[in-house]
Amino acid sequence: MKKIKIQLVHSLIGVKPVHRKNAESLGLKKLGQIVERNDIPEIRGMIRRADHLVKVIEEE
Repeated sequence: MKKIKIQLVHSLIGVKPVHRKNAESLGLKKLGQIVERNDIPEIRGMIRRADHLVKVIEEE
């Protein structure tokens, strides 16, 4: 299965609680942290909801 890396590039301080919980459910808690997840529609939807907080690194 294809993998993607997700990096938290914006602080979660002052962010709406819905966006904060979304980022934390992706496994992101610290600024600059990178996590690797499967590239599935559910994860893509979570990224889309918090796209102003995260950066996606595509892998092949």
